[in-house]
Amino acid sequence: MIKKIVIVDDHQLFLDGICALFSKHKDIKVLLATTSIQEALRVIEAESPHLIITDISMPEMNGIEFIAILKKKHPQIKIMVLSMFANIQSYKAIDAYLLKETSEDELITAITEVVEKNKKYLKVTENKIENINLYDNQVFLTAREKEIIKLIIQEYNTSEIADKLYISKHTVMTHRKNIFFKLEVSNIAGLTKKAFQLGIVTK
Repeated sequence: MIKKIVIVDDHQLFLDGICALFSKHKDIKVLLATTSIQEALRVIEAESPHLIITDISMPEMNGIEFIAILKKKHPQIKIMVLSMFANIQSYKAIDAYLLKETSEDELITAITEVVEKNKKYLKVTENKIENINLYDNQVFLTAREKEIIKLIIQEYNTSEIADKLYISKHTVMTHRKNIFFKLEVSNIAGLTKKAFQLGIVTK
């Protein structure tokens, strides 16, 4: 079976590398490797790939929004997330989850499992902050993420949070996208409600 794939990521070097990797496999055809979600959506509409490989941190829209659009318009297409984050907790809308440091053999195995065998392939490692349980309904947040949630709810903007925590604005934005993905929210109101429900902040 020739597996048709579209890859969307905000790092061109990553795209180049993964395309070079897939070029060694005759049963994998990369229809598009792009940093543009809009370009990807056009090709997906026209070509109906078997699998989309993407990340959570994207420049045009966050990964949750992109995945939601895909699942609504193309529910038959499989979605694999390749990410740097070891502790993203929401797996409901995706078919595979691996870290970007995964081996070539495991990546190919995951693609085969998902596309040809219609199975889920969710694989993360334990990180230094928390142990990850893929089948636990609890939401896992790092201490830093909880800190940023509190500051967001207190109406600090990205620059102010960066200054307060002595980190870059890009790091804050990455944490923010990861938080929204984990908590399955799309705006500040939703974040606030979920933070109260989880006891991250109290009235």
